[in-house]
Amino acid sequence: MIRMSARDVAKATQAALLVEGTRPLAGEVEIDSRRVDKDSLFVAFAGEKVDGNSYVDAALDAGAAIVCVSAEPAAATLDHAGAMGASVLRAVDDDCEEFLLCLAGEWRRLHPSWTVVAVTGSVGKTTTKDMLKTGIATAKRVHATSGNHNNLIGLPMTVLSAPEDTEVLVCECGMNHKGEISRLTRCCRPALAVITNVGTSHIGFLGSRENIACAKAEIVEGMEAHGSIQPTLILGSAGDFTSFISEQFARPAGVSTVCVGTRAEDVLRAEDISVNEESLPTATFVACDGWKKTVTLSVPGRAVVDDALMALETITLLGLDRDAALDAIASMPAVSMRLSVLTAANGARIIDDSYNASPNSVAAALDVLCHMPAKGRRIAILGEIGELGADEKRLHAYVGAYVAAKPIDMAVFVGTGPAREMAEAARVMGLSEDAIETFDTVEDLSKIFAPVVEAGDVVLVKASRSAGLDAFVKGVVANDR
Repeated sequence: MIRMSARDVAKATQAALLVEGTRPLAGEVEIDSRRVDKDSLFVAFAGEKVDGNSYVDAALDAGAAIVCVSAEPAAATLDHAGAMGASVLRAVDDDCEEFLLCLAGEWRRLHPSWTVVAVTGSVGKTTTKDMLKTGIATAKRVHATSGNHNNLIGLPMTVLSAPEDTEVLVCECGMNHKGEISRLTRCCRPALAVITNVGTSHIGFLGSRENIACAKAEIVEGMEAHGSIQPTLILGSAGDFTSFISEQFARPAGVSTVCVGTRAEDVLRAEDISVNEESLPTATFVACDGWKKTVTLSVPGRAVVDDALMALETITLLGLDRDAALDAIASMPAVSMRLSVLTAANGARIIDDSYNASPNSVAAALDVLCHMPAKGRRIAILGEIGELGADEKRLHAYVGAYVAAKPIDMAVFVGTGPAREMAEAARVMGLSEDAIETFDTVEDLSKIFAPVVEAGDVVLVKASRSAGLDAFVKGVVANDR
């Protein structure tokens, strides 16, 4: 619950105070009028499909103490607010994103006792964030980003929803464009931060991997010490941009860096990594102070060992018990639509990784598929990867070539654009024509291919969320129950 007067909210955000009511904010901040409750604050975003300004009166009727509009309000609305004892603000330049960031920044300033950890990266940031939350919760009251609500709206909402008694706040920071992470980190002001890796996600917006690395490195701009915890950035030692980020960004900002990985000089390293028949990785985690522990993680894929290293080193820097944290991380289940394994009633197993995709994460998911035992066929159903820009055809072709190199029985490509580049590359690189299927739409896939999935098959479903392959997964699982 947030407690602030309308005047204080206006001061923190520089919003214009159009109507000053008698009721302070004593509730939650909401961007959906249907969630507004007594004494909450409603922020009226003017979205592409829904204009929140059309629901201001409904929010007032629901009990909002303060509403922030992003367009000129009707005189009747101002009168309505006055009659309800509510306040009306108008965001500077009608920019509700900046309003939220400023308000969240003020709420963060009013809670200096919070230790904040920020996580960004091209792949693995949500898994790392979930591992951090799970491990920290063994010793501290922790609040973390819900799902992947990590953008210019999601992060401030995370900060604003943190309970008063929070001890550690874990913020996932996503971005599509240069400058976004800078705004996020200045809002939450972390003491510790993680960059999981630099891949090709959003290369269509940023133009190159070096530009992506620069955008991720913006995370150091808001970092500050918290008590005895000095600002520290955790990086993977194997990353090809690790030195670049450390030397060009962290060091000039007064931020220390530590590296984790598989090298002897890493502050925390993984040894004896193996993957079992269920694609669950086992590794021995070894710290530079001699501590070591062997666990098997419950999230499939070799790549999650890297995520666990990042999370565990962060937890170590927080001064928490590593044994308890790693045990908790090891038992953490996979998140829905992120390499979650579903068993259908007919015996087929569906590896649902349909939430998001990049070329790197597709390759990692294919590795998981190939490690899993299959009494029937190993099938990869791949949709298109978004936000690759001018490199779209080339990177999809790389994925297709990787598919051809893997021991799978069938590759199914869904889509009419870059999906065909994947199929053609797989064909050129030697995957049998008999092992390739293409479908224009998810509807065609569900209608024609779903019925031929058999007992004993292991099926990977992977694409960017925009491809809509989660609908195929839901249909197959529902039909088999």
